[in-house]
Amino acid sequence: MSRDHASRHFSALGSTCELLALGVGQAALERCEQRVREEEARFTRFVMDSELARLNAGDGRYVPVSPEMFAMLEAALWAYQESGGLVNAAILPALTAAGYDRPFRQGLTQPASIEPMHVPGLPEVLILDRTTRSVALAPGAALDLGGIAKGALADLLIDELGEDALCNLGGDIRVRGTGPEGDGWHIGLCDRSAVAVRDGAVCTSGTTRRRWGQSMHHLIDPKTGMPVKTDLAEVSVVTDCALRGEVYAKCAMLLGASAGLAFLESHGVRYAVVRVAGNGDDRLPAAA
Repeated sequence: MSRDHASRHFSALGSTCELLALGVGQAALERCEQRVREEEARFTRFVMDSELARLNAGDGRYVPVSPEMFAMLEAALWAYQESGGLVNAAILPALTAAGYDRPFRQGLTQPASIEPMHVPGLPEVLILDRTTRSVALAPGAALDLGGIAKGALADLLIDELGEDALCNLGGDIRVRGTGPEGDGWHIGLCDRSAVAVRDGAVCTSGTTRRRWGQSMHHLIDPKTGMPVKTDLAEVSVVTDCALRGEVYAKCAMLLGASAGLAFLESHGVRYAVVRVAGNGDDRLPAAA
C-alpha cells in the first residue's frame, strides 16, 4: 500500500523539477525549492550579473568565488577527467555558435552557418586556487555548468529532503529510502521500462527535446565543437549518485551506441538506451 508523501513541482534550471518526500512537510520542500532557485541564479549563463557570468568575463584574472561555485568547478574538473574529456564545461562558445545563446523558452534559431571549432580541454583553461578560493579562466574561454549543476545539486538536496525522498532536476534523479510503495522509488527509464531504487540515481540524457532549427541540439561534441552526430536518441543510467549518472549518460550519448554501451558496461552500471529511428532496434533493453 502506498504511503502519503509531500510533493512539489516547479520550473528551474531550464527544466521541470520535482521534489517528493515522506515524513516531512511542505516547508522542507519549499526550502529545497528556494535552494534550487538560489543556485540557478548563481550558475546561470543567461544573467549578466550571475556569478558564472562574472567568472566567464574575468579575462584571465583570478576571481574570488563562493564556496558553492568553487565546489561546482571542482565537480566540472572531475567530470572532465572521469569522462576522458567528453564532458567538458568549456563548450559554451560552441553552444553559443550553434544558436543556444538565450534561454530555450525564448526560442532558438538555426545559425546561418556553423563550422567546426576548437574546444580547449577544461584543465587547460581553468585554474583553481584553493588557498584563496579564487579561479582564473583563460581569456576567450567560457563555461556552461548546466548538466553538471543539475546532477551535483540533486546529490546535495537529497540530504536536505530526509531519509525517504526523491529529487528530480530536469531528468537527473536522486533518491533515498523505500518510497511510497515500500520497495524503493520506482523510476521510469528512457525505454519505458522501470527500476526500483532505494539509494542511488537515475539520469537520462538525450537529443529529443532540446532541439531547434533543422539539426541543432544541445549536446556538443568537444572534438568538433558542433552538435554531436549520434545514433542514440536517449540514454538512462542507474548509478550511485546523480553527478556520476549525468556524466555517464552524456558520455554514452556522445560516443554512440557501439562505444557508448561498451563504456557503460566497463563502468558496471545499469542502463537503457533508445536508438535514433532507422538505426537498428529503436529501443534496446536495459542491461543488468
